[in-house]
Amino acid sequence: MKIINNQFDYTLRIMFLNTLTPKFYVALTGTSSLISGLILIFEWWYFRKYGTSFIEQVSVSHLRPLLGGVDNSAPNSPSSSNGDADSSRQSVSECKVWRNPLNLFRGAEYNRYTWVTGREPLTYYDMNLSAQDHQTFFTCDSDHLRPADAIMQKAWRERNPQARITAAHEALDLEDCATAYILLAEEEATTIVEAEKLFKQALKIGESCYRRSQQLQHHGAQYEAQHRRDTNVLVYIKRRLAMCSRKLGRTREAVKMMRDLMKEFPLLSMFNIHENLLESLLELQNYADVQAVLAKYDDISLPKSATICYTAALLKARAVSDKFSPEAASRRGLSTAEMNAVEAIHRAVEFNPHVPKYLLEMKSLILPPEHILKRGDSEAIAYTFFHLQHWKRVEGALNLLHCTWEGTFRMIPYPLEKGHLFYPYPVCTETADRELLPMFHEVSVYPKKELPFFILFTAGLCSFTAMLALLTHQFPELMGVFAKAFLSTLFAPLNFIMEKVESILPSSLWHQLTRI
Repeated sequence: MKIINNQFDYTLRIMFLNTLTPKFYVALTGTSSLISGLILIFEWWYFRKYGTSFIEQVSVSHLRPLLGGVDNSAPNSPSSSNGDADSSRQSVSECKVWRNPLNLFRGAEYNRYTWVTGREPLTYYDMNLSAQDHQTFFTCDSDHLRPADAIMQKAWRERNPQARITAAHEALDLEDCATAYILLAEEEATTIVEAEKLFKQALKIGESCYRRSQQLQHHGAQYEAQHRRDTNVLVYIKRRLAMCSRKLGRTREAVKMMRDLMKEFPLLSMFNIHENLLESLLELQNYADVQAVLAKYDDISLPKSATICYTAALLKARAVSDKFSPEAASRRGLSTAEMNAVEAIHRAVEFNPHVPKYLLEMKSLILPPEHILKRGDSEAIAYTFFHLQHWKRVEGALNLLHCTWEGTFRMIPYPLEKGHLFYPYPVCTETADRELLPMFHEVSVYPKKELPFFILFTAGLCSFTAMLALLTHQFPELMGVFAKAFLSTLFAPLNFIMEKVESILPSSLWHQLTRI
């Protein structure tokens, strides 16, 4: 009886396979390809519009609660709708381009790079922004009253560097002019020592003009504008002199100059002098003063920066990094100090996710631009260019960063769409960074918005079934043999199990089951 049943089953399978014509295979694979293609198109449209997979969202929102899961994506406060609007406005505002507080000197540093490599480290867009800054800071409506200031007003608009330098010399031939010395110090001086000498000459004239306009500032709008311009000129000169001292190794002198400047002009926060101060204090390894500066400027109401966030993380890491071991931490768990350090690193990485690859030297550095985009690749380059040595000086800090920084993105499923400690990551950073950074640099666009699994799966399924349909249409006999062999192989484990069951069960019981 068992032999008869086996022969009967085998005969049915052979008859079934023989009745499947090539047209059936073409229709089957074509239909599967069409269905998977429609799913792919819908998934892609939904992902482009809402930033997530429809199948994944349905699974999380409807199936997961049925299975006992909890949906963490629901808003926790009634103000979530207002928060979406606020976050969109904040994303636009965060794409504002800022002047790099640690920008290099064109003549002494940027031009030397060009002489050696033949590459231009600054883009036209970046230099054009600097020209606009110079016109805003160093000119006013009454410049036509003084011939030298009138010449410099035109000089700041010149695109040709040599034309700007020539105009500055023409202005100095007429009379002493602070802004003319500034231009020569920035663009003509080929060393920091030469630039410092020119800035010292500019300082004497700038202080004289500032005192004179300070006495007349309340005599009308014209004098008020002159005083504002003279104040900007004086602050700029003193800040650049402090940076010259820092570059020439006189770091303590630079710190004193920066502190005096911040006390004298506390309201001029547009120059971000505190970031220069933080870098100089880190060079002196004066971590207590660094913490004091952070306590003043790492405030929720102030715009954050990579310097603020990563310096705070460095100080937290410094307390535990020399004894940190990933293996030991995985066995015993993180201590309170280690947890604070990891949380500070996660906070910094969420603010600017591009910095760790430069700090860990996974990506090569270039000269920083004159303007940066906060939370962008340009800011990461500017920060790392000056602060990498400070991270290397703290034993184990880079190791702790290497072990923990990627964990940030496990807390933020889609960094481009959601935020944890900060507003959502701005989507405009890549476009702005490509304008700020030179063409030979590969702009970092991490974190990339990765395609959901179901879009990749349906794309693969659609391509596979379409290929099967095409092959079946072109080679029907060969594909028929292949399909029979595939089905026979597919049913082979089932046949093996059935034979084992038949050998174990009594023949009478098996006969009754087959009849049922």
